[in-house]
Amino acid sequence: MRIQDTPEEWPVTATTTPFTGNKTSVRTDEVEMPDGSRVKRDYQVHPGSVAVLALDRDDRVIVLRQYRHPVRQRLWEIPAGLLDVPGENPLHAAQRELYEEAHVKAEDWRVLIDVYTSPGGCDEAVRIFLAREISVAEGERFEVSEEEADMELARVSLAELVRGALAGELHNNCLAVGALALHAALSGDGIDALRPADASWPARPFDA
Repeated sequence: MRIQDTPEEWPVTATTTPFTGNKTSVRTDEVEMPDGSRVKRDYQVHPGSVAVLALDRDDRVIVLRQYRHPVRQRLWEIPAGLLDVPGENPLHAAQRELYEEAHVKAEDWRVLIDVYTSPGGCDEAVRIFLAREISVAEGERFEVSEEEADMELARVSLAELVRGALAGELHNNCLAVGALALHAALSGDGIDALRPADASWPARPFDA
């Protein structure tokens, strides 16, 4: 039996938006259940994100260490960012984030994995790319501010990231999912079996 997620939408009889923020909002839907009853569901409305697992020729991954106020921790992460423009091509967004956060570019891009970060309470969809054949980007470094101004960069082996995730030492969603997905790909059908960088993404349709 093939296990596969499928689209489905239960009737929404009423909707309100009790909070609207700079990038996200909170929505309350009144949803009709299969038995005819109605319940309210609160969730964060999110534009979507991209992340990049950038692998160098020595099989090391570019990682960033950044303070995250909601969890009160400084987390190791991979470059990532929001899809700021509706319909934005996720590959272009990922290339931008890799340049801005790590000041590198990549010649080979694949879709590594697509995930919903917390589907019980948020509609955020994330596409994680694998980027290879990396080199220093031309021009001046992107000027960072706020939490990013205090960011550290490092290159760490994939094996160490997998170990750290399984040991409960690394907690960032995109880093853990990306590292484990690449480990699985390398242990299975290989990188050439990954989807192309322009593969369709029903969760966040985009312009070519």
